[in-house]
Amino acid sequence: MSPLRGSHGFLIPTQRLYAGLNNFAPAALQSCKSNNIRCMPESYILGIETSCDETAAAVIGNGERLLSNVVSSQIATHQPYGGVVPELASREHPRAIVPVVRQALAEAGKNYESIDAIAVTQGPGLAGALLVGISYAKALAFALEKPLITVNHLEGHIHAVLLEEKQKGNFQIDFPLLALVVSGGHTHLFLAEQREHGWSYVNIGRTRDDAAGEAYDKVAKLLGLGYPGGPVIDALARHGNPRAVKFGASQIKHSNRGTPKAEQTPYDFSFSGIKTAVLRYVELEGMRESVIARQQALAGIGKPTTEIVLKHCDKKTLDLVASFQRAVVDDLVGKTLQAAEERDARTLFVTGGVAANSELRERFTLEAAKGGLPVYFPSRKLSTDNAAMIAAAAFPKLRAGDFAGADFSAEASLALR
Repeated sequence: MSPLRGSHGFLIPTQRLYAGLNNFAPAALQSCKSNNIRCMPESYILGIETSCDETAAAVIGNGERLLSNVVSSQIATHQPYGGVVPELASREHPRAIVPVVRQALAEAGKNYESIDAIAVTQGPGLAGALLVGISYAKALAFALEKPLITVNHLEGHIHAVLLEEKQKGNFQIDFPLLALVVSGGHTHLFLAEQREHGWSYVNIGRTRDDAAGEAYDKVAKLLGLGYPGGPVIDALARHGNPRAVKFGASQIKHSNRGTPKAEQTPYDFSFSGIKTAVLRYVELEGMRESVIARQQALAGIGKPTTEIVLKHCDKKTLDLVASFQRAVVDDLVGKTLQAAEERDARTLFVTGGVAANSELRERFTLEAAKGGLPVYFPSRKLSTDNAAMIAAAAFPKLRAGDFAGADFSAEASLALR
């Protein structure tokens, strides 16, 4: 059968085209019997995520039913370096992607033929890592003659919240919605409005240097606490005095990274200053020897528990950790709620890896409630990078017939609009 060229330039068989994909109404579903998209009430999307240091695959039904979610982590690979090494991350993904996809399909009780579409992260992220997932998804879509859908990683994090809230039933969103996406590589504030298929986004705040999660990792490395820094600092902070060390409010460098001053907002973040302040405190308070001793003590332990790390932390270290976390949380909560009030947000999402932080959740829940603003978080399992959120974010595009062409590539700095 001769192929036709889709709206994005991708050659697709004629039987893949059919009317009614926009709304998935029962009548439209019945009209697709002769096509290569499944004619049944539920559609299954295989999601693939390789934007950083996790290789992930998941199967989602109708954008809200979680059938499987498999993640292969690279923590052990990057642990000796105290952070993600891009080249190592890119090398690990090809080893993991095939078994991860196979496991996701098996756990979902599906096979390649029973999948209706394939979704993959296009960006933002590490270019080399993104290319692994994109290349695999393209090959799979071509071989199976399935639609291919590209997803913005940041929108995926937002859909992680939607995915779980929809499963609870009776979930209604009041717009405009404000979303704080905060992770190891991103700290962004998006104001979202509903459109015909999906949402539109305006980025009203962002980090001008380190992301919040990146600051956690760097401070943990500086104090010899191990990697990743977020979970260990969150656990240790409970044992320290959060007011022991005074950290000033973050200062935005207007010329940083070439961003024009006119484009900056009161809701922008900066975490490089507090990282430097921690370093200076360590030097002024003579804590270097205790840091070295802690590094040596923990070096021979593959995955030290919080109890083990705690045994090697003195009061001064615990107070510093607690004060650092309090300052970061203050900044995130303060600017986000300021933006919510000034932009008349009706709903608040807090998502991304740092959204798993216990103090951040507690503070947002408490402060947002004072103003009557409903706030939602993903579960801790879906806070970090995963493919379930990618498949969920792809469902509106499947309904709209918004498929990718064969000529797209990774976009490390892909913007969300």
